[in-house]
Amino acid sequence: MPAIRLFGLPTDINSSFERGAAAGPAAIRAALWSDRGNMATELGGEIGTDIAFADDGDLPLTERTAEDDAAIRRHVAMLCEDGEVPLALGGDHAVTFPLVQAAATCFGPLNILHIDAHPDLYADFGGNPRSHASPFARICEAGHAARLVQAGIRTLTPHCRDQATRFGVEIIPMAGFTPDKVPVLEGPLYISIDLDGIDPSEAPGVAHPEPGGLTVREVLAVLHKQTAPIVGADIVEHHPGRDIGGVTAIVGAKLVREVAALIDRNGRCRT
Repeated sequence: MPAIRLFGLPTDINSSFERGAAAGPAAIRAALWSDRGNMATELGGEIGTDIAFADDGDLPLTERTAEDDAAIRRHVAMLCEDGEVPLALGGDHAVTFPLVQAAATCFGPLNILHIDAHPDLYADFGGNPRSHASPFARICEAGHAARLVQAGIRTLTPHCRDQATRFGVEIIPMAGFTPDKVPVLEGPLYISIDLDGIDPSEAPGVAHPEPGGLTVREVLAVLHKQTAPIVGADIVEHHPGRDIGGVTAIVGAKLVREVAALIDRNGRCRT
């Protein structure tokens, strides 16, 4: 089974409304390793015992986007060469572009499962083409997505609707949502989870809370049904300054464990 390598990307330079997500990796990591919980997963394995797992800490990012993108790509390429799977903690959602870019360089165009309140398909946002509201536009333009499925979307603007049509994005809106509406994707599979995809009653610690979202249980149901080899994943947009009682960090830590267990269960993707 592949080894999972956790690392943090403490940057929010491309946030559009309120910075704070740079502190997300440390908060999620603290919840993950806290004695408040344990390393058991719902798929049966235990992190670090049954599931090969290492925490690389945070990458030393500079908040100069081009340099940080290159550092992220280098780290993912190193893991790919070693047959290990990157599991990144954001940071804002802009980091998903270089993560996917590097994984696609290794494995070819990816099937992507994206959980979010927002489609993040803006051509640019506020004049910034690398905004956290734009990573999936950059990914699709570059041809890195063989298939992009978005679940939890509930803020679809006319521009993003046009972008989704342009790129052939499959959007599964929250209205009438059930986990069985999300397809089982083929590999190589990449998973990107924006914590604001979850309803703010369960994950309030985000910069852009949007009511009417997914429950944690629905997110787990969507994840657990995926059977393809996973070549990378990220969990992004935790804003500790907006959190209440650390509950969003605890949700993030839960998702780290469950995504790691899924990577382990689904097995290695061959290049």
